[in-house]
Amino acid sequence: MSKLKIAIQGVLGSFHHQVALRNFGNDIEILDFTTFEPVARAVSNEDADFAVMAIENSIAGAILPNYDLIDRYGLSIRDEYYLPIGHQFMALPGQTIQEITEVRSHPMALLQCKAFFAQHPHIALKEDTDTASVARDIAEGNWKGVAAIASSIAAEIYGMEILAPDIQTVKSNFTRFIILQKESVKPASEANKASIKVTIQNQKGGLAKLLTLISENGIDLSKIQSIPVIEKPWEYAFFIDLVFEDHTVFTQTIEEIRASFGEVKIFGEYLSRK
Repeated sequence: MSKLKIAIQGVLGSFHHQVALRNFGNDIEILDFTTFEPVARAVSNEDADFAVMAIENSIAGAILPNYDLIDRYGLSIRDEYYLPIGHQFMALPGQTIQEITEVRSHPMALLQCKAFFAQHPHIALKEDTDTASVARDIAEGNWKGVAAIASSIAAEIYGMEILAPDIQTVKSNFTRFIILQKESVKPASEANKASIKVTIQNQKGGLAKLLTLISENGIDLSKIQSIPVIEKPWEYAFFIDLVFEDHTVFTQTIEEIRASFGEVKIFGEYLSRK
C-alpha cells in the first residue's frame, strides 16, 4: 500500500510538517515546497493526496493570499487544526546570544517575536521563506553568528542549540491550519462549521444585510475576509467561516444567501476544532 502524499509549505521540522504528522501519522510522504501556490497546485494536479496550509494566526491575522489559492485551484477543506506556536531562538551549538549578529526567519515569525528582539538591538532581522529551512541552512553551511527562529523539532532535526525558548511575544499563540483535498468532501455527521465564499453585487448596504441574515438565523460568523473581484470593479468576494448547531438551518441560510445576494461557494463543512 502506497503512502499518503502530503504537500506542505516548508521543510522537515516546519510547523506545517508538525501538523501533517499529527493529522496523518508518521507513515507518510512529504512533498515540501517553498511557497504556498505549488502546494495548492500539487493537490489540484493529484500529485499529492492532501495539503496542509496555514490560513490565519492569532497574532498576525489572516493569510489572505491562501484564501484565493483555495478558490482558484478548486480545493475543498476537509478539516482544520489549531497548533500552538512556540518560537525557539536557535543557533549552532556553543554560542551565546551576545555572539549572534543576525537572525533569519519567516516574516510572520519575526513579527510574532518583536518584543524579544527589541531587547537585543544588536541582532539584525532578515526575512526568509521558512522557519525550519533557515535552521537547515545554518547547519549545512556551518554559519556562526546567525540564528533561526523555528520549532523545537527543527532544532532536533538539524542539530541546533536553543539559546532562548518560547520567544514569541504572546505566549498563547496559535496558528490555524486547514487540511485540503481536491474532491468535494462529504460533510461529517458532526460537522458544525463551514467555510464559504459569497460574492456581493454592488448594492448599498449589501454586507450589512448579509451579516444581519446570518445573525437572525442563529449562525455565528467566526471569520470574514474580503477580496476585490478583479474582473468586476466595486464587487467583493467575502470568505466567511460559519459555526452552527443545526445543519438544516445552515442549509436554509445558504439558500437564502443565494436568493438575496447571488453566488455562494462552499469550500467545506467540518467539525470545529477550536
